[in-house]
Amino acid sequence: MEYSKDFLLNLYRTMVRIRNFELRAEKLFLEGKLPGFIHLYIGEEAIATGVMANLRKDDFITSTHRGHGHMIAKGGDTKRMMAELYGKVTGYCKGKGGSMHIASFEIGVLGANGVVGGGLPIAVGAGMGIKIKKSNQVVVAFFGDGASNTGAFHESLNFASIYKLPVVFINENNRFASTARVEETTSVENISDRAVSYGIPGVTVDGNDIIGVYETAKEAIRRAREGGGPSLIEAKTYRLKGHFVGDPELYRKREEVEKFLPKDPIGRFEKKLFEMKILNKNLKDSIWNESEREIDEAVKFAEGSPMPRPEDSLTDLFVDDTGYDY
Repeated sequence: MEYSKDFLLNLYRTMVRIRNFELRAEKLFLEGKLPGFIHLYIGEEAIATGVMANLRKDDFITSTHRGHGHMIAKGGDTKRMMAELYGKVTGYCKGKGGSMHIASFEIGVLGANGVVGGGLPIAVGAGMGIKIKKSNQVVVAFFGDGASNTGAFHESLNFASIYKLPVVFINENNRFASTARVEETTSVENISDRAVSYGIPGVTVDGNDIIGVYETAKEAIRRAREGGGPSLIEAKTYRLKGHFVGDPELYRKREEVEKFLPKDPIGRFEKKLFEMKILNKNLKDSIWNESEREIDEAVKFAEGSPMPRPEDSLTDLFVDDTGYDY
């Protein structure tokens, strides 16, 4: 299949933006400027980018504790994202969500989630809402290999299958659930094999091949949008950084990580674009420099934004529909 030059370069730009955002977040956290924990998406950029290139603004996603890449690929503003990481009021959740709970209903991001597998039932609920409204929206639920071993995973796939909900389940198999290897915790070779238990399509794709991810997601999303029901896609990738920034990584050797560096999705796609004469050194440098300037502006915006006021601690946390005046 042929793709336009602009389409391919936009895929590349999105992956670069995600990478630069994550590199800066890592640096800022190590400098003690960001509160809480930071979980990086470095090495997995092709999945969010390839999947989201098939979605509309009014489609929904649920994310994970490693969700910055999902947010950017869905159209998130890096200024508001960075402000959220800083805990500032100009952030997407006014500083109350932070890295692991960032959300934006206006672009269809129903929330990152600090609970492993926590986004799966939310995606199913959104899918049921779409079915009731009879709209042709789609929900994409991102989750890791560890989440595939939770009850929420099995319940969500079962429910979505029964009601033929427009949900596409994207398993980002980065080979580690925190410090546990997938081979030690999962009973099947391919997580996508579990789809057969629920009578839905299951496909495994190279998660570092952005075009492969794009095409695989395209078919599943088309099927969901046309009323065909849910699908399970397993995108096999590798987490190039630790589980969290500061992770001592005692569960793997540095040599193992280095073995996967040539499979880095950005480097692979970059090489392909050079071979196709779509990318050259000057354009590459321009794209990276533009992205770095964007992140510079995001940091400046975040650092110049105010902190939340103590008296606003409970604002936006609860909905009072009782009619009582507390």
